[in-house]
Amino acid sequence: MTADIPTILATSAGFQRGRRGNFDIRPGRIHHFAAELANAAEAPRICVLAQATGDPDARIGAFYSAFAGTRFTMSHLQLFPMPNIEDIRAHLLAQDVIWVDGGSVANLCAVWRAHGLDEILHEAWQAGVVMSGVSAGSICWHRGGSTDSFGLELRGFTDGLGWLPYSNGVHYDGEEQRRPKMHELIGNGTLPDGFATDDGAGLVYRGISLDEVVADREGPLGYELKRAADGTVTETPLPTRVLPEYPN
Repeated sequence: MTADIPTILATSAGFQRGRRGNFDIRPGRIHHFAAELANAAEAPRICVLAQATGDPDARIGAFYSAFAGTRFTMSHLQLFPMPNIEDIRAHLLAQDVIWVDGGSVANLCAVWRAHGLDEILHEAWQAGVVMSGVSAGSICWHRGGSTDSFGLELRGFTDGLGWLPYSNGVHYDGEEQRRPKMHELIGNGTLPDGFATDDGAGLVYRGISLDEVVADREGPLGYELKRAADGTVTETPLPTRVLPEYPN
């Protein structure tokens, strides 16, 4: 099963975390919703991409632990030190959901381009495989956003895949620099107008148009950011639908 129209779920939301360390995670509401968008809620196939942190074995193992015993069938595509899948295109086109983990968006996009993965992912998106992800896995589909890819002080990133012709601000309420940096980058023309998400919220794009904003709990919101002629930026909170709980 695939989405009825090319769909991207760009989020600041992720796994449901327990109290027993990094391996104590389960699929979050956002993952179940991604499967719903792909019309594959019963037995979704999800492929996780973790190039933004260099494909660490422990992190990938944690994802397998998270999806074990759930309705999801998980796989992963590894590019470090070499691809773990012979026919990457066939594998990705056979998925319902691609989930891109967070980390360095600059490194993520560079590695994808080096392997021609950007073109394969675009084909999969057009074929109805739902593209989704958190943080770097949200910014990457856009023109760019604010990033800590280059150090602790946030900078503008303008080399995203650009399928969505907007800027994207993640962790909008979760990190002190995020909101003012997005206003600065849009206000001075480094980034185009765009959208931002609080931790826990996600943007649903049908084609290249924003369709709705969702959240995994009450409170997180999405925002529209627009630059005026004088360089000021207007921030408008958007209606945000709270996702229901899903059985695993």
